[in-house]
Amino acid sequence: MRVAVAASAGADLVFEQRAKPALVAGRVMVKVVAAGLNPLDGKIRMAQAAHARQPLPSTIGMDMSGVVVDVAPDVKGFKIGDEVFGMVGGVGGNPGTLAEYIAADARLLATKPSALNWHEAAALPLIFITAWEGLVDRAKVKAGDKVLVHGGAGGVGHVAIQIAKSFGAEVWATGTSAQRGVIERLGAVAIDYEAESVEEYVNRATAGEGFDVVYDTVGGKTIDAAFAAIRTYTGHVVTSLGWGTHSLAPLSFRGATYSGVFTLLPLLTGKGREHHGEILRAAAALADEGKLRPLLSPHPFDLSQANSAFAQMAAPSNIGKVVVGLHG
Repeated sequence: MRVAVAASAGADLVFEQRAKPALVAGRVMVKVVAAGLNPLDGKIRMAQAAHARQPLPSTIGMDMSGVVVDVAPDVKGFKIGDEVFGMVGGVGGNPGTLAEYIAADARLLATKPSALNWHEAAALPLIFITAWEGLVDRAKVKAGDKVLVHGGAGGVGHVAIQIAKSFGAEVWATGTSAQRGVIERLGAVAIDYEAESVEEYVNRATAGEGFDVVYDTVGGKTIDAAFAAIRTYTGHVVTSLGWGTHSLAPLSFRGATYSGVFTLLPLLTGKGREHHGEILRAAAALADEGKLRPLLSPHPFDLSQANSAFAQMAAPSNIGKVVVGLHG
């Protein structure tokens, strides 16, 4: 099979022919049709993501969609010919998805939603799992909640908007003025964070009471903005980029709560992998109900163009998830 390999930090990916992986207990062999790229893949390629524990050289990529071509005897629930998707590799020393075949842990997979094409399904796993763990598992979002998503036009953010709306929440999302159209098309009220202060949009959206849930997908000083925007006593702040040093005083003075999301844990530790499969089954159900669709970059790439795909993902003008096709 053909694979894309990050040989050293910052170098172009190289393409190699390798033997197909061995099929061991608990695994299914998947013919990869499409692989979704994430900013973390770019950081791994640059050797700037020690938390992902993916030393170079390595194959790259976490997300994929594809067709099951073989199944280990102990695996139940999947058969040859099934169309699947999942976040199955690319961290913790696991082979990546920029490969024509991958032996995936069956617990990490779900049946591909029929309403989405291969590229759309490959774009979803990491961003949907991250958004769901924050909104549903941690914040317990519910109908009538006022939810603020920081970074509403980004990968996790645009999916978080759709999840919150599917639960009946009222959603606001921050972005730039250029991102307003994307945010509004997703059904959220757009907030231009460059033109409006936290106090101003909290007053406008919640009459000064604060949001029931704030999901930060940006990190840095945006976490402090999240603490300042949360509702007293009952509010819950979630972040998927909770690194750095921050004062908890604004959160404490509101009697509010905080959670962090680290989506890689099941791949790094082996614990909780079944839950990733459960979350992706929820994603498939929402997609097939017409309540979820990822935003894709309009630029198509195949495996031989993987370096160009990473350049597109890193471009400041890029909007939407970048996906690489492997089997047409």
